[in-house]
Amino acid sequence: MERAEVYRGPDSSLYGAGAGSGVISLTTPRGTTSYPSILLQADAGNLSTSREELEVAGAHSKLDYLGAFSWLQTSNDLPNDEYHVATTAANLGYQLNGATQLRGTLHYGVDATGVPNAWDFYNVADDATQKDQDLFISASIDNQTTEAFHNMLRYGATRKREQYDQWQLSGESQAYSNYCFGPATLGNTVTITGANGYSATGQAVLDCSLGKSQNVNNRDQIVYQGDYRFTPHLTALIGFHYENERGSNPGSTYYTPVSSGNYDYLAAVHGDFKNRFYYTLGGSLEKYSLFGTQTSPHAGVSYEALRPRKKIFSGTRILFNYGEGVREPKLTDEDESLYNFLAANGGQATIQQLHISRLAAPSTRTYEGGVEQAFFGERLVFRASYFHNEFSREIEYVGLDLVPELLPNLTAAQQQSLESILQANYAYELTLNSEAFRAQGIEATVESGIGKSLFFRGGYTYLDAVVQRSFTNDDEALLGPIPTFTNGIPIGSYSPLQGARPFRRAPHTGFFTASYAQKRLTAVFTSAFASRSDDSTYLEGADANGGNSLLLPNRNLDWGYAKLDLGGSFKLLSWLNVYAQAENLTDSRHIAPIGYPSLPFNLRTGLRIEWTKASGQ
Repeated sequence: MERAEVYRGPDSSLYGAGAGSGVISLTTPRGTTSYPSILLQADAGNLSTSREELEVAGAHSKLDYLGAFSWLQTSNDLPNDEYHVATTAANLGYQLNGATQLRGTLHYGVDATGVPNAWDFYNVADDATQKDQDLFISASIDNQTTEAFHNMLRYGATRKREQYDQWQLSGESQAYSNYCFGPATLGNTVTITGANGYSATGQAVLDCSLGKSQNVNNRDQIVYQGDYRFTPHLTALIGFHYENERGSNPGSTYYTPVSSGNYDYLAAVHGDFKNRFYYTLGGSLEKYSLFGTQTSPHAGVSYEALRPRKKIFSGTRILFNYGEGVREPKLTDEDESLYNFLAANGGQATIQQLHISRLAAPSTRTYEGGVEQAFFGERLVFRASYFHNEFSREIEYVGLDLVPELLPNLTAAQQQSLESILQANYAYELTLNSEAFRAQGIEATVESGIGKSLFFRGGYTYLDAVVQRSFTNDDEALLGPIPTFTNGIPIGSYSPLQGARPFRRAPHTGFFTASYAQKRLTAVFTSAFASRSDDSTYLEGADANGGNSLLLPNRNLDWGYAKLDLGGSFKLLSWLNVYAQAENLTDSRHIAPIGYPSLPFNLRTGLRIEWTKASGQ
């Protein structure tokens, strides 16, 4: 990557559905030197980890080029958890004339990983693998039509393939399991302990049957964007985005091919008054085949209350942003729609009783206001903001153990047959738009440099998030009482309960980074912190007796953690660097959600060789 840009907040008008909470934009590097430049780097470390990378880039006349290949492999720290990935990248550009440039990029990645499952719940690893082959290509034409008018037209395509195979059953055999409606295997007897101090001991169902699945996803898109600068203080943007996506599961006896065709039309204006008051106003009209037509407005303003200057208080900026966005459901979510499942299996009465509708697009509405204050000639910058987000029509997942209640009109044999079909196709959960929550809080960051070599940056976020609607609460009348812990604490087994926090959203998070750079030495320290967060073991009905004894209270179930990393490089010669990267310095095993031990302390060291004509090497 040449660079990464992060945009926070919904901006579906520019990036299409899916940009409901933010966007990460990655830029492929391009050749710039008038001679071929070669980069070769390789490193190795503990956990049988190694990585190699080769890159060739340059430019000649009107053509620039870059080609790269990398390979990474590691055994990780659990049984059956080996991983490797090979990635190829290319970037070609051609300058037709002073106003027009053609460019094409390609990324192709092939990877394979073991899937040992939630080790802490079983202490037995699944003998399973997942393989992926992902191709990303783009071709664009960029034209500066006039001094004020700029146009860009781009075609993009993705081709994704995924295969999951469980080669053999693991664990202890069980002749009949209520969870599987048939034979099963169990993990070892374990004690599961949450960060809230609650614990449970028992055996959980590990596997119901052998199986394999395949997912195919093809996507093509055409994007046009044009901007016109009316004056140095006013620019308008127009755009069009068409996307066609197709998904299928070859060999599946349950899934059917799904496709969608989407159209986005956008317009926005950006401007300022006297280089002091800046504004952005825009919106989009989006027509999606899966969920209909949607509009997504957004607006942002900022005001320099105090212009930058070389004094103690050296600049004050006040900011406000508003935006709306939608997230298109994944095609797999559409495949596993609870509405479609009930409609196809005689569940019309349940659809009416629970007011279940076709899958729709989750939506986001965001308000944010804050201040940015600079000190000592902008050597120290402090930012603070308040945010209020509203998330509605969020997708929840309904477990297969609810099939008897959802389809009471079917016989036990018919219910068991349906569950067996779903399990064989790894459709362990069905989807519906039944969750809503709001999230508000305060975020603050500070950054400062000391001299020319040291730079510091840190931040803290307080998040107050509350679930306003949950499927578990909505449907107690049909599904029965909410599961409880031994002391009567209600538990949201698949999704959080009303009034609780959304799962895996820590109320307190923060980070701190420090970097040091001189002519030959560069060092970077990074750290991330999080408090405890709510979660579930998701083991409803999954103990050896088909009961809920392995469910734990949701509140503060996931551990708080501090992740500390340190890296650096040293230039031995003009063409030779040595570098090292150490991660998880405190060897914390509780960074990932409950059930999944985190990667322990790991260290890689390596060499980086840069050959250029200028180096003479």
